[in-house]
Amino acid sequence: MKEIIQDYNLNELTALVEEMGEKPFRAKQLYTGIMRGHDISDIPALPKPFVEKLCQRFENCALEIIKTLRSADGTEKYLFRLSDGNIIEGVFMQYKYGNTQCVSTQVGCRMGCKFCASTLGGLVRNLTSGEILSQVLKVNALHGGTPAKRQVTNVVLMGSGEPLDNYKNVVKFLRDMAAEGGINISPRNVSLSTCGLVPAMYDLAEEGLPVNLTVSLHNVTDEERARTMPIAKRYKISEILEACTNYFKKTGRRYIFEYSLIEGENSDERHAKELIALLKGRPCHVNLIRLNDVKERNLAAASERGAQLFLKTLTDGGLSATLRRRMGADIGGACGQLRAGYLKEEQ
Repeated sequence: MKEIIQDYNLNELTALVEEMGEKPFRAKQLYTGIMRGHDISDIPALPKPFVEKLCQRFENCALEIIKTLRSADGTEKYLFRLSDGNIIEGVFMQYKYGNTQCVSTQVGCRMGCKFCASTLGGLVRNLTSGEILSQVLKVNALHGGTPAKRQVTNVVLMGSGEPLDNYKNVVKFLRDMAAEGGINISPRNVSLSTCGLVPAMYDLAEEGLPVNLTVSLHNVTDEERARTMPIAKRYKISEILEACTNYFKKTGRRYIFEYSLIEGENSDERHAKELIALLKGRPCHVNLIRLNDVKERNLAAASERGAQLFLKTLTDGGLSATLRRRMGADIGGACGQLRAGYLKEEQ
């Protein structure tokens, strides 16, 4: 596998162009083309000999959209084929306030959460910063967007993979995506979801990247949480809460807890009241999620009535909470449904 040109920011491209014996202004032309979602060979400003030199070292195409699935609610799910043949998925959702893209950070995942499809095949490999960024660039271009007039306005790192398990590449992606002159999506318009890798949560707080930190909680005690989330055997809820407190202190950003409502696991009145006791008074929000179907898992969603009652109990108890709108479930694009690869016949 060759290098990915999207791994390079403008300063790095400038040094690269000089190293290759080209005029410095070629770096800006190259960068502009990349930010428009072009493959190297499709950047019209570049002379053919320079394109040929670049393609000897770099993949012409970091990834390509090989299939688009459209939901009845307008949500789109994409199958991306990476240059090494691996398949990842992403989702594009339209809201009144803008368009949100859900991106993947790894091929697969090693966290082992029982309600999530992404972890079924384990971790294949990390994505590079440029492979993560290319998902945004390709979808922005697909919808007619440019760096100056984006169609992707918000990004959530909630596709396949645990973002903080690919820390270095994810942080570089966040910086490169926010760079002026590029696609320039602010960290404030980014939500990063983690199952609770406590040391990396502390590291993230020091990066100066005020992303919206979202923590998958899904239960109120360490023992119960460990039944569906193996990471709970390593980091206690109390440690996660301390890391969240530190994140708020460092960034001023309130944090969000995701809580999937699973029948017989975490969705009765006791759990709601214990969640209130655990979180009341904290600068946080609870995002309740209707468990989405993963055929390989033997878990059932709480009923609609049960979900609404759980929500009412939380809000009556003084917590900021909402029940997430279900989008893309009919195309396997909803929360927890993205997986490492698609059916073999799609490859």
